Amino acid sequence: MSKGLKKEDLEQDILIEYSSRFMYYYEQNKATVIGGVLGVLLVIGLIVGYFVYSGQQEQEAQDLLGIAEEQFMRGNYETALLGDEDDFSLGFVQIADNYSRTSAGNLANYYAAVSEMELGNYEDALDRIQRFDVPSGIMGVAPISLHAIILSELDRYEEAAEMYVRAAEWNENNSTTPLNLLEAAQAYREAGDDTNALRMVNRILDNYPNSQQATEAQRLKGVLTRDN
Repeated sequence: MSKGLKKEDLEQDILIEYSSRFMYYYEQNKATVIGGVLGVLLVIGLIVGYFVYSGQQEQEAQDLLGIAEEQFMRGNYETALLGDEDDFSLGFVQIADNYSRTSAGNLANYYAAVSEMELGNYEDALDRIQRFDVPSGIMGVAPISLHAIILSELDRYEEAAEMYVRAAEWNENNSTTPLNLLEAAQAYREAGDDTNALRMVNRILDNYPNSQQATEAQRLKGVLTRDN
């Protein structure tokens, strides 16, 4: 399992677009006719104000994220994480914490997790990926796989294996599913759980016999069978 992430993988994976968060609903109080009308007007005013404020917060977060991304792409992970006092720029950590209700703030947690991992700060990387709100569908697979990689770096192989299984099942397809099942098998083996490791390779061979991972799965099955 790789201790680093390739730049091309990051470029394909990290610029994820997210759907907007659900807006808060404002409940009307029933009163007199006049009070009801005023209540409706008040709610409308609050909703309009919230949309304007949320839009401003999102735009601010996006602008700040763009600056931090530049440092990230240059490999300046510490500056990308914590910002630059001389330039008065914020890093992923501040963006994630100060704009937590925006999609850009959420994405900053993912960037922060990758940056911490590249710096070898695996506990901090784990903290950040746990804060990340994973998107549905295929775009959620890579963040879950990253979570598993971080757990593996911390020698928490049983948890890593379970996270790889989650990634495999998050969006089942002929590419990412067998890949994550194979990683799960290897993590289970590291954890000393050959039974579940064998179960993972059998899932690959039964359901994805034509995948790129099938050959390695067959080899690993032979090793597991011989050892047991």
